[in-house]
Amino acid sequence: MRNMPAVLVVEDEPSIAELIAVNLRHNGFRTTWSIDSASAEREIESAVPDLILLDWMLPGESGLVLAKRWRANPRTKEVPIIMLTARGDEADRVAGLDAGADDYIVKPFSTKELLARVRAVLRRKGPEDVGEKVSVAGLTLDPSTYRVTFEDAMLKLGPTEFKLLQFFMNSAERVHSRAQLLDKVWGDHVYIEERTVDVHVKRLREALGGAGNMVETVRGAGYRLTARPLIPITPTEKTSA
Repeated sequence: MRNMPAVLVVEDEPSIAELIAVNLRHNGFRTTWSIDSASAEREIESAVPDLILLDWMLPGESGLVLAKRWRANPRTKEVPIIMLTARGDEADRVAGLDAGADDYIVKPFSTKELLARVRAVLRRKGPEDVGEKVSVAGLTLDPSTYRVTFEDAMLKLGPTEFKLLQFFMNSAERVHSRAQLLDKVWGDHVYIEERTVDVHVKRLREALGGAGNMVETVRGAGYRLTARPLIPITPTEKTSA
């Protein structure tokens, strides 16, 4: 039983929660169910799950508020979160991902799709390909200790941003399309949208602080990590050039 991943389902509609829980149990997961934000907090206080399926609209605090809080809490900051919601507009998807969700599923959804996304998110979290320590222009990533530093200052990255940075640093100066990044970082499943890459690149830049401008957008092509921090050109420098 201990080898079965634990999933916390935070959902206020009993029929949906039961459907999710039954399908997860039949596919090798342990599940607990919370009907609102308060009970979800109690469950996490009792035991941190391996993954959280989080409804947006909940009694009490919203799933968006919970996601932001859990991302800021050292106990839960690395727990994968998949947001479940009927809000399917692009702005809502971006808001959910910006709040800290690793994936975003719009209701109604099929149980096959849900299981595929759960497995994909857990694969991204897994330690199967640790890799070697790598340094680029003062930026250092050590997979064995899960630490990232820039000029000896420790940086805090979420699990997806860490894996994205690791891929960039192992192929510095190369340009990668969004589709390539989805395949190499997220894995070969078809449900993640290319827009997800933009959101996580934005979060990566913010987490890198002074090194954030090393992650370049190459218009019409994708993204790359430069081997040197970019120095902004002032208007006077442009004129003199």
